[in-house]
Amino acid sequence: MDKPVLPRIYLSPPHMSGEELEFVKHAFASNWIAPLGPQVDAFEAEMAEYVGVSHAAALASGTAGIHLALRLLDV
Repeated sequence: MDKPVLPRIYLSPPHMSGEELEFVKHAFASNWIAPLGPQVDAFEAEMAEYVGVSHAAALASGTAGIHLALRLLDV
């Protein structure tokens, strides 16, 4: 018996133009391409302020976020 064909779920392609492209160019020009540096520090500070907490941590993926949350909950 054949499996039913499920509709495809297309992921959104990256969109780099305007301000985004300038941020990418700045990251390369400043040599801060690793997951550290002034851009990440600024993002974390802005996010913490936005949600009203003292600190925030930028992670590489949603999976990393779930992993960290489970560790913090001792799961």
